[in-house]
Amino acid sequence: MSCLRLLAIVTTMLATFTTSNLCAQGSKPNILFIIADDQSPMDFGFYNPDASLQSPVLDQLAKEGMVIDGAYHMGSFSGAVCTPSRHMVMSGRSVWHLPIGPGAKEHCPPKLDENTMAAVFNRAGYSTMRTCKKGNSYSAANNQFTVVHDATKRGGTDESGSAWHAEQVLNYLSDRESTQDEKPFLVYFGFSHPHDTRDGTPELLAKYGAVNHQDKQSLPPSNPKQPALPPNYLPEHPFPHGHPGLRDEVAVSGVGEKRDPQTIRNEVGRYNACSENIDIQIGRVLQKLDAMGELDNTYIVYTADHGMAIGRHGLQCKQNLYEHTWRVPYVVKGPGIKPGSRSQGNIYLMDTLATLCDLADIDAPDSNEGISFKPVLQGTQSTVRDVLYGAYCGGTKPGMRCVRKGDWKLIVYDVLDGSVREKQLFNLAENPNEYLTQHHADGVTKLTGVTPKPGQVNLADDPKYASQLGDMESLLLSEMRRLDDPYRLWYQPDDGLTPPPPVAARQKGKRAKKQAQ
Repeated sequence: MSCLRLLAIVTTMLATFTTSNLCAQGSKPNILFIIADDQSPMDFGFYNPDASLQSPVLDQLAKEGMVIDGAYHMGSFSGAVCTPSRHMVMSGRSVWHLPIGPGAKEHCPPKLDENTMAAVFNRAGYSTMRTCKKGNSYSAANNQFTVVHDATKRGGTDESGSAWHAEQVLNYLSDRESTQDEKPFLVYFGFSHPHDTRDGTPELLAKYGAVNHQDKQSLPPSNPKQPALPPNYLPEHPFPHGHPGLRDEVAVSGVGEKRDPQTIRNEVGRYNACSENIDIQIGRVLQKLDAMGELDNTYIVYTADHGMAIGRHGLQCKQNLYEHTWRVPYVVKGPGIKPGSRSQGNIYLMDTLATLCDLADIDAPDSNEGISFKPVLQGTQSTVRDVLYGAYCGGTKPGMRCVRKGDWKLIVYDVLDGSVREKQLFNLAENPNEYLTQHHADGVTKLTGVTPKPGQVNLADDPKYASQLGDMESLLLSEMRRLDDPYRLWYQPDDGLTPPPPVAARQKGKRAKKQAQ
C-alpha cells in the first residue's frame, strides 16, 4: 500500500473520531504508548513550522489530539541518557530517586519493579504488551509486561528497522482479535530509531538526499534535497561541554567529530528518513486498531525518551540541556481530549505513569512521584507545575544544571575539574532557539541563512539582568535541594553533602565486596 493511500485511510479514521466517542460506561480505555529513541520536538511541524521532516500521520494525530508544548525528560547522571529517562517513564520517579545512580540506596524503595507501568496495569486487569529496543532501559520493569518482543532495530530494511517493531504490535493485535480477548490493553510501542546508526530505507534516504555514510574521515556527498542546517547550528560549541570522549559526540558512524555543513545536512536527512519511517509504521498500527473497532476507546500517546542536537549549538547528541535536547515531543489523543488543542503542560516524562493511571481510573502506586496531567488534557488547567529542573552529569562532575520558570531559563556548567564554569540565561519568549553571540557571526549566518536579532544572546553577563540571574540561581538551588541532587555547583553552599564517588570507583567497590563474600 502506498504511503499516500495509508495516510488517506488514517486521516479519514482520525477525522471521524470526536469527543462524543467516549469510553463505554463501565469499560476501561485502551492505551497505546509510543516512544521514539532520540527525537527533538523541533523536528515536527506542529512544534516548528520550518521543520523539514514530513510526518503526516503524527501531524494528523496532533490535529486530532493535544500537543504539549512544555514536556521535559528531567535529566541524566549517565552518558546513556535514555537509561534514567526510561526508568522515570516506567516508575514515575524523579531522576535522583531511581533504582540506579547515586540516589539508589538512599532514595529508592525496594521492589520498585513491582510497581512500574506494566505491573500496575496487570493488576488492574489489563493485557500488557511491549516491543522496544534492548538495553539502556529498565529491564526489571520491562519484564513485567505479559508479552515482550524486544530487539534493537536500527537498519534500513523492514526486518532490521522500525517496521519490525510495528509487526510485533500488529501480530499482538491480530492474536487478540482471533482469541476474542476483551480485556483492555496497554501496548508499549517503542522504536530503536532515530537513534544512530541512522540507516534509513533507500526510498526515504533518497527523498531527503541522504546516504548511509560510514567513513568519518570523508564527507558524504552533497545533495540539494538535503534539509537545511538548523537555525541554531554552530560549527563547534563555544566551550567544552564537559564529557570528554563521549561516544555520541566523537564516534557516531559517518560523523565522528565533524560538524561541517555537509556532514550535518546529510545526518539530518538520515535522521528524517528514520523518523518518517516511524510515522509510516504508526499509521499501520492505527489502521489496524480502526479495523478492529478499538480506536475510539484508545488513548494514543506519542513521545521520545529525550531530544537531540544534530548540529544545533555545535553538538551532535543528547548530553546537553538546551531546549532541543532537554525537551521532548508529547502528543496525546483519546476520549475527552479536544481535537487540535495544545497546552504548555510543564510536564516531565515521569508524569506519564500517574497520567495513564488517572485516564484508566487506576490508583497510581505509592512509589510514584509524578503528577497526573489529566486536567491539562481535559483543558481545565494549563500546567501542573511552575518550575522545571534539568540535570546532566554523565561526564565530569558536578556537570550541568538548568531551571526554567515562565519564559526564563538558566543553564549552569561546572565541568572539567572547575576549568569550565559558565552560566547561560535566556528569555525563551524572546530567544526560543537559545542563540549565543556565536550565532551572530557572519560566517555562521551565511551558512544558516538566519540572522538572530541583536538581543537574542546569552544574558547572564548583562548587568541589566543581574537581578533575574540571581532569582534563577536561587530557584535552581531550591530545586536541587528539593529533588535530592547529590552535587553542588561552585558558587553554591555545599549543604554538608559528600559527592558520590565516580561510577568506576563504585563498581570497583562492588567487585571488592563480592570477592570478599
